[in-house]
Amino acid sequence: MAIHIYISGDSVIDGYQGERILLSYDATGTSRPAAVQVCRLIFGRRRTDRHGRVRDEPGFIHRPGVVWIGQSVLILPPRDAEELAGKLTRLRVRVATAPVAIAHPMLERFRRPSAPLA
Repeated sequence: MAIHIYISGDSVIDGYQGERILLSYDATGTSRPAAVQVCRLIFGRRRTDRHGRVRDEPGFIHRPGVVWIGQSVLILPPRDAEELAGKLTRLRVRVATAPVAIAHPMLERFRRPSAPLA
């Protein structure tokens, strides 16, 4: 199911301008390995190989146009929302999506500072 929204005005976030989807997920009751995978999908991770080389694997919150609102809630471009919802559903995580119309200055109020991957 594709959900589309349109925001009027100049609403560019990280180079993305266009529709936005509110996505909420609930991993309650999922297995521990699935919950870990959810965290990796959303927040990314940093891996070190046996030679000591570090490789960052960015999560969805690092993608252009994605705003992490709070625990289990994000605003994403439609394509990213659809992709994330599919991956979470395959992990047996409950997902809800809805179109959202929010002006850029209001959306920026929810912007969290970037934190390094851990």
